[in-house]
Amino acid sequence: MSDWFRQAADGRITLTLHIQPGAKKTEFAGLHGDALKIRLAAPPVDGKANEALVKFVAETLKLPKSAVNLKSGQTSRRKVLEVQGAEVGAIAAFASA
Repeated sequence: MSDWFRQAADGRITLTLHIQPGAKKTEFAGLHGDALKIRLAAPPVDGKANEALVKFVAETLKLPKSAVNLKSGQTSRRKVLEVQGAEVGAIAAFASA
């Protein structure tokens, strides 16, 4: 299993992410150390980047936004998300997207 995600016994998956807000488009950008890098078009103002991140991950996994929770990093580029109801294979595919 990769360093940037872990699955708990109850099925929840924790993602460690490095975020680049204000990018030209929202996309996965490979690995950045022990985190998955995601470029977000949204600016880091008034929580817009955090909202865009949750929406992007939820839509990519075809889950409701309520299944994706920002656990830490509200004001940091390094964020930890908790995802419920996702397949590990779908998460692992993020790194090669």
